[in-house]
Amino acid sequence: MLKVINVSACNNDSGDKIPLYLSRPSAGFSIPGDDSIDTHLNINDFLIDNPNATFFVKVAGDSMEGAKIFSGDILVVDRSVSPVSGKIVVAAIFGEMVVKRLHISTKGAFLISESEGYDPIPLTDNDDCFIWGVVIGSVRVF
Repeated sequence: MLKVINVSACNNDSGDKIPLYLSRPSAGFSIPGDDSIDTHLNINDFLIDNPNATFFVKVAGDSMEGAKIFSGDILVVDRSVSPVSGKIVVAAIFGEMVVKRLHISTKGAFLISESEGYDPIPLTDNDDCFIWGVVIGSVRVF
């Protein structure tokens, strides 16, 4: 099961700007290098729309590998995005935080893993379940 192992707040006020170069590295044949800087950027500008509602979580486990979420990834989670069917969410189930895809149908609401070997988690009115937010991006450090 993919679990959240760390939660941190988004700090979009740091102002740390890193150069973004004009050249685009080729993933095929090599191209000559370029020292021209296009602009400076803060990576949060690409990841975060709502700084006051956004937080990061670091995950552990393999249950979302089918959605390209791997153990050690840092997810960008936005609490202002509505958790609708089909979205990947961070939820607390009986006090344990998990990352799953939300599925809502006429048969009910479920949290679904994206790897074989994990049963859907049915959500009922009696469950202690709280959806913290919707995953809007991820960062993978190699």
